[in-house]
Amino acid sequence: MMMLHPAVQLAFDGSGIDGSLFTAVTDLARDTKWLNTPLSLWTNAGLGVFAVLMLIGWWKARRRDTATMTLALVAPVAVVVAFTVAEVVKKVVAEVRPCYSLPHDYFVSACPASTDYAFPSGHTTVAAATVAALWLLQRRLAVIAAAFALLEGFTRVYLGDHYPHDVLGAALLAMPVAYLASRILGRVAVPLVERLRTGLLQPVLTAAPVGAHAAR
Repeated sequence: MMMLHPAVQLAFDGSGIDGSLFTAVTDLARDTKWLNTPLSLWTNAGLGVFAVLMLIGWWKARRRDTATMTLALVAPVAVVVAFTVAEVVKKVVAEVRPCYSLPHDYFVSACPASTDYAFPSGHTTVAAATVAALWLLQRRLAVIAAAFALLEGFTRVYLGDHYPHDVLGAALLAMPVAYLASRILGRVAVPLVERLRTGLLQPVLTAAPVGAHAAR
């Protein structure tokens, strides 16, 4: 019989919530081993997509008003706020990773340390928070981010890192936190951004309207 580390024995076991669904997804991973490496690479590299989408939002905001630029600048801050809240929740809940609770399932990812808890999913938190922040900035970018967020959440279960409820819980936590953070900071920081747009950072925060050079 497998003896668990004391820290694992004291942690919350989430396998009773949706362990069977988790197993069904990891069985899919076992049967599609040709996908294991691509999705393993994507699950971390894919986070860069959300950074790129926020950069695109900033680039487009350069031709918009100060309120829009403020939302673009606070978007990554809102993501950090959501991630920080999620990390606090993770320590409080202390849900042991699936590899400890369901050791006989198929796992693509290596089993992390016993104190690296599962709920909520950090990767999904970043993805969902980006969707919420971009929703206030530009909804087309938010829709694109949502599609990638779904893929990100799926990979976390497929690779065996998280239960489905870890992913769902991360989204339900991150989206309202990031949305509220963006709304609050998006209002409070407007005067500061207004000053920055007319100061040394003007070339970074403001772009000449299309056709301005031709008009000269």
